[in-house]
Amino acid sequence: MVGRYETYDDLLAYCALSANPVGRLVLGITGTETPERIRRSDEICTALQIVEHLQDVAEDLGRDRIYLPAEDLKRFHVTEDDLARPTAGASVRALIAFEAERARALLHAGVPLVGSVRGRLRLLLAGFTAGGLAALDAITDAGYDVLTGPPGPTKPSLLRRAGAVLLRARGEG
Repeated sequence: MVGRYETYDDLLAYCALSANPVGRLVLGITGTETPERIRRSDEICTALQIVEHLQDVAEDLGRDRIYLPAEDLKRFHVTEDDLARPTAGASVRALIAFEAERARALLHAGVPLVGSVRGRLRLLLAGFTAGGLAALDAITDAGYDVLTGPPGPTKPSLLRRAGAVLLRARGEG
C-alpha cells in the first residue's frame, strides 16, 4: 500500500481508485449515470476523500501515511516532524488551508450533480456534499489546526450547508 503521494495528481489518481468508484456505483445502481454526472460525482467523491484526509492528518501519520502531496509539503516548508507536533504551526495551517480550498472547489464543481437528479438520490447527494462543506467549515473554524484532533461539523452547520446545496442545485439542475 502506498503511504505517500508525490504530487496532487498522484493523490487524485488514488482517489479515482478509492473514492470515485463509490459514486459511480450509486449512479449505476440508480440508473442515472451519464458522462457529465460521472464527472461531477468524481469531483464530489474526490473532495470527500481529501476532506477525510485533512481531518485525519495526525491519525494517518501514526499509521505511517501522509495524504498531503509531497510537492505541497515542500512548497509550504512542512516536514513530517511538523505534522507530528501536538498543534499546527503557521506553515502546517497554511498547507491545510490550501488543500481545504482545493477540496472546497471540487465540492462546488460537483454541486450541479445534485440538481440533475431527483427524489431520494438528490437528498443523498446534497447530504454528502453538505457534509464535506460543513467539515471544511469545521477545519476553517479550527484555524486549520487539524493536529489536535479531527475537526467535525456541527449539526446546525450541516443543516445550513444542506439547505444551501439544495438551493444552489435547484438553480443549476
